[in-house]
Amino acid sequence: MTVRTRFAPSPTGYLHLGGARTALFSWAYARRFGGTFILRIEDTDLERSTPEAVQAILDGMQWLGLDHDEGPFYQMQRMDRYREVIAHMLAAGTAYHCYASPDEVEAMRERQRAAGDKPRYDGTWRPEPGKTLPAIPEGRQPVVRFKNPLDGDVSWDDAVKGTITISNRELDDFVIARPDGTPTYNFCVVVDDWDMQITHVIRGDDHVNNTPRQINVLKALGGTLPVYGHVPMILGADGEKLSKRHGAVSVMEYPAQGYLRDAMLNYLARLGWSHGDDEIFSLEQFCSWFDLDHLTKSPAQFNPEKLAWLNNHYIKTADNAELARLAMPELERDGAQLDGGPSLPEVIGLLKDRATTVNELADAAMLFYREPRPDPALLAQHLTDAARVALRQFAAAAGDIDWTREAISALMKQVLADCQLKMPQLAMPLRLLVTGQLQTPSVDAVLFLFGRDEVLSRLNAGLA
Repeated sequence: MTVRTRFAPSPTGYLHLGGARTALFSWAYARRFGGTFILRIEDTDLERSTPEAVQAILDGMQWLGLDHDEGPFYQMQRMDRYREVIAHMLAAGTAYHCYASPDEVEAMRERQRAAGDKPRYDGTWRPEPGKTLPAIPEGRQPVVRFKNPLDGDVSWDDAVKGTITISNRELDDFVIARPDGTPTYNFCVVVDDWDMQITHVIRGDDHVNNTPRQINVLKALGGTLPVYGHVPMILGADGEKLSKRHGAVSVMEYPAQGYLRDAMLNYLARLGWSHGDDEIFSLEQFCSWFDLDHLTKSPAQFNPEKLAWLNNHYIKTADNAELARLAMPELERDGAQLDGGPSLPEVIGLLKDRATTVNELADAAMLFYREPRPDPALLAQHLTDAARVALRQFAAAAGDIDWTREAISALMKQVLADCQLKMPQLAMPLRLLVTGQLQTPSVDAVLFLFGRDEVLSRLNAGLA
């Protein structure tokens, strides 16, 4: 069997973490077994679907690197196919026209609720042998309902939750086409999965209630059932379900905040799946390991601190030139004076071990690309008379040394010994005059990257 999976979002909003995880799991399963990954846009909700939401989904998939082999397919472009299948079902007797008005259906349900019964369609217009149907109301357009089996059970072996069995008596004859002829979600999904020969459906467990209805329709069409795997929802840090309405943000917020793709993929992979005690792994490793057997039955909880920790790891191991490319827009927005400054990749290499995000990295790098403006109060505190003497000695000797970290460090130690000072008494005012701030990485590394001429220029200006 050739594995064929799909990701089928509805474009009623952005791609959030729950959808991104579903896409990742479906994509990885196809990649693991050399199969096909299909992208399908379920855009039949005309009131809520927007072109902007479609683009947001495509942008999110592209950033994550989850390339599709087929698609994107759009349900609104498949209307003729859905109508063809509905006509076939009407002819075969597996679907029927229902002329009950919305008010009549609601009144029906109110009577059932009052009697303590589960509200459901009562089958008034369901054709049966020997049954006389009501007279068709003049001018009323019917819906099309699926003729659900009256007896027996719907059962499937869920790849995550195990065997699930639902009595057909719990289901009713649900609508598969509205009065204007447009098909409904549960029907379109079945036709799409059937036509696209989907073998594995991996999706959130909010779809469990849809599955028995979809299975019955697929059986009525003579289709082969895919393997279903319903993954538990992602909970927010507060324990509530992470959703578009509660705590979930667009996946594209994460690159904007300075998170790396590899960190996000690694993090999403561990939300509801595990491979022993492995916490950090590449996308290639994940694809080679991923299976449905190790998907967890309990909800996963989104942990921003864990994501930040992973992002720091990937920043520390990332290529400096690539990090510089990612940080550049943030630096330019902050007004960085990059011309004439030190090499940005080298600056990134010095700073990246401490950074949680690329944006933090850009903020830290700004000390190399702006004029120093030390706080006068800090200058008064640290630029003492003894410090001035030491700084002038350092500046006088700096022109004669090799400009390396080792030579700069040796010169500082020599000045400290000559002036009988401790390291903070020289390093603090040196940092203030050159960078404008007290906290920097190792001072010899900072001075080396600034370059001799810039360091001496800033020192002489500050000591004037």
